[in-house]
Amino acid sequence: MSNNIIKPNIVWPTALLLSITALIALIAVPWYQIAVGFEWTHWLAFLLFAASNGLAITAGYHRLWAHNAYKAHPVMRFLLALFGAASFQNSILVWCSQHRRHHRHVDDNEKDPYSANLGLWFSHIGWMLRKYENGVDDFSNAKDLQRDKIVMWQHKYYYFIALIMNIAPPLILGAITGQYLAYFLLMGVLRLVYSHHTTFFVNSLAHYWGKKPYSNENSARDNGFIALLTYGEGYHNYHHIFQNDYRNGIRWFHFDPTKWLIKTSSWLGLSSDLRVTPQFKIRQAMVARQLEIAREKLTNPTFINAIKMRLGSIEYIHWRTALEKQIDHEHKQLTELLNEWKTIHSQWVLAKREQLAEASQSMQASLDLHNLKHQLKALEFSMKQQYRRVSYVNGVLS
Repeated sequence: MSNNIIKPNIVWPTALLLSITALIALIAVPWYQIAVGFEWTHWLAFLLFAASNGLAITAGYHRLWAHNAYKAHPVMRFLLALFGAASFQNSILVWCSQHRRHHRHVDDNEKDPYSANLGLWFSHIGWMLRKYENGVDDFSNAKDLQRDKIVMWQHKYYYFIALIMNIAPPLILGAITGQYLAYFLLMGVLRLVYSHHTTFFVNSLAHYWGKKPYSNENSARDNGFIALLTYGEGYHNYHHIFQNDYRNGIRWFHFDPTKWLIKTSSWLGLSSDLRVTPQFKIRQAMVARQLEIAREKLTNPTFINAIKMRLGSIEYIHWRTALEKQIDHEHKQLTELLNEWKTIHSQWVLAKREQLAEASQSMQASLDLHNLKHQLKALEFSMKQQYRRVSYVNGVLS
């Protein structure tokens, strides 16, 4: 019986594009730098065009179309479609359909188009180089996008748009300055290679390297360094549990230019209905994760033996019993806080709808909304305090 596994056929257009551009970037760009030398204007053009491509993918393909995290004005959607095509990562329809499948079946080797469980190479680039079954186009999960005129226009003329958007900018600047080759190498080839692989890092490295502060249900991880390279997409553990949030980096110090672009565009009237995960839900996920980590430590033989050696068998039993009681208590309180929050939040949503439906807003309705909002804030504070307590428990266990 043969052990040979028949691999799917190579997707030659993709393989050639990724290979040839990478070789030119690795060989011709250093050669030109040594032989002629790039000017600062060449590098500026590279950075601006790379950023426009990258943000069109993150703010457009990803957060707008794949996850419906906000709504955008037709002008903004048109620009995102144009510059997204320039990145040569397929049409909006194909990209978003694959990405939605990834979220629904993350880490499933049979259904996730770029499952991290199949290896770093596969999730980074290998999944595109062969005609794997889990990568076959199926737009049944993108019916909303098929009703979007801009999406379907870009899908129909994708290759033409992509070629024009890749050729025209360096050609125009080359014509103005007479430095065609410099702009072709940096703005054309190196920018394309950079745009490709920084996006691919989210599918690969962001599932291998980093922390899991919100969920351990899949391989996605938060990594600030990857966020620097991917316009804020490196906070991937957060994104996989709260995928419809227009933000990936939720703290003020998180590097998330995509979030800043979307927020700024809302001030200019180019975006609206920005979806934000309630702070309570975020804290609830963090507390649940901390409790999970604490329980994992208490079942770790190496950790248990080290504590026994330090405390002695009898003291260890008392210590463990007290700790397990506290963890059980915190878990119970977490459930109670969550149930209470769901009840009050539902009441708040209903009251808000009733107030909006009424032509005139009564004083009593306004007071009711204020009281419900105050109760929600109190629950958020309680959850914040619980997170501190559970984090302290994990500190003791460290």
